[in-house]
Amino acid sequence: MKTITYFFLLLFCYLPSLTWSQKIDKQTLLQDVQYLSSDKLAGRATTTEGNELAANYIISRFEELEITSQYPDYIQHFTLSEGTEGRNIIGFIPGTSSSQIILLMAHYDHLGKKDGKIYHGADDNASGTATLLNLAAYFMENKPSHSILFAATDAEEMGLLGAKALLHDFPFPLKQIKLVVNMDMISRSEENTLYAVGTTFYPQFKRYLEKAGKRSPVELVFGNDGGKGELDWTNASDHGPFHKKKFHSFISVWQIMPIITSLLIPSRTSNRHFIYKPVSLY
Repeated sequence: MKTITYFFLLLFCYLPSLTWSQKIDKQTLLQDVQYLSSDKLAGRATTTEGNELAANYIISRFEELEITSQYPDYIQHFTLSEGTEGRNIIGFIPGTSSSQIILLMAHYDHLGKKDGKIYHGADDNASGTATLLNLAAYFMENKPSHSILFAATDAEEMGLLGAKALLHDFPFPLKQIKLVVNMDMISRSEENTLYAVGTTFYPQFKRYLEKAGKRSPVELVFGNDGGKGELDWTNASDHGPFHKKKFHSFISVWQIMPIITSLLIPSRTSNRHFIYKPVSLY
């Protein structure tokens, strides 16, 4: 069975006043994926040295951008078990005309090593993390109307623990969140396809996604959000805790989820041509 990737296409409809003068730096995007999925980081499993190197890399990029944060040194610490902790890396860009917040998320941890083999996680989820970094760079140059909080989350592979910690210790009143955008495994698609999952729960946004799909270099497909005869990926990644919280009118959560068929296959593979397509939609 083929792996199908996913990515959020909805951010544009909350940022209508931006001037799209600066493009995403394709070379930097690919370099980020390559470093985060390198042997040196050994799969980025939570609490390992490779995971710490990944976190430090994200922090250094935020520092270079001079992006702000509500947390000292950009780090939101959270407890995993006695004597161990995870680290979410948080950056923030205030909006030019609104205090409402778009939460942009991507987990940077992966599976580490199993039976002596490195699970590099180029697609899962160096691709989403690299996109997060490059969107942060973009929006530092093209200030958004709404505020954007950039969260590189840890311990997703352990049960969405970083996302749960972020929800529990969010640095603003939760009612300010307008939209949650979760990016996970966005660099591979043999069929040039993206799945948009969530219109069953948030049908008011389907027309915006359809509009994005018409101008997209990839095919946008709806479904697999629990409808009759469908799979349900509604809570399968870091958007899940926010969706379960049910903020009613205060939050709209969108999921674009994949069919995951190679989770335990050691791979550092990402498609250098495909990854730029969904990112360039912004």
